[in-house]
Amino acid sequence: MGHREGSEPQNIYDDPEFFAGYRNLRRTGTGLNDVLEQPALWSMLPDSLEDLRVLDLGCGFGDFARKARGLGARSVVGVDISARMLACAAEQTRDAGIAYRCESIERLDPEGEPFDVVVSSLALHYIRDYAAAVARVAGVLVAGGRFVFSVEHPICTALARQRWVRDDLGNALYWPVDDYRSEGERRTRWFVDGVVKYHRTIETYVNGLIKAGFAIRGLKEPEPVDGPSSKAIPEIELHRRRPPFLILAADRQRESVHSS
Repeated sequence: MGHREGSEPQNIYDDPEFFAGYRNLRRTGTGLNDVLEQPALWSMLPDSLEDLRVLDLGCGFGDFARKARGLGARSVVGVDISARMLACAAEQTRDAGIAYRCESIERLDPEGEPFDVVVSSLALHYIRDYAAAVARVAGVLVAGGRFVFSVEHPICTALARQRWVRDDLGNALYWPVDDYRSEGERRTRWFVDGVVKYHRTIETYVNGLIKAGFAIRGLKEPEPVDGPSSKAIPEIELHRRRPPFLILAADRQRESVHSS
């Protein structure tokens, strides 16, 4: 999911050039999503998904949905704004327990069907109104239900350039961080120009959950681990110096702690 100009949810993943680049990246199975983000995200889910109802916000190609069903989830609803992504997901899915919906996170029905688990992988940094999105998630989660999501780390989103500063030989010197407290829109290039992400501090991510009635269960900034998959990523050790992802897990409390 992504945004460009305007208040309407922007469907960047249906841009043909962007979609082609993203699909090629994910086909290798050795991107940072696969090696760092997904293992960390899965580690923060409930110990068992057996008989649980799962909602996947920004489901993409449906990989999470299929794996969750394979691990015993009663049902999975995958939501994504990209028709191209959902078409690929449907082609790979032969399971009546998985349903895909072409919708935006911003328009999730806060009083819709109940879920035991809500997950969102690298989608919420495209959402303009984080507080509203979290409130909508709280509205569809059962009491005690788990919400796990990942975003690009705020150290990465603080500056739109999102690049290492290098010397004349190409060696990475440092990752620049500035305007960290200045939250809001950042325009960057990722496959295409003009991709809009929204920078927020870690404080905002955490306190937004607490204000919406969640109890924090864990926070991770995953780092590379030794193994064949890590070795396939160029300059993998740089991600020890600057974490690329932030993953948060929180449970909806039985008693609301919403503040006025």
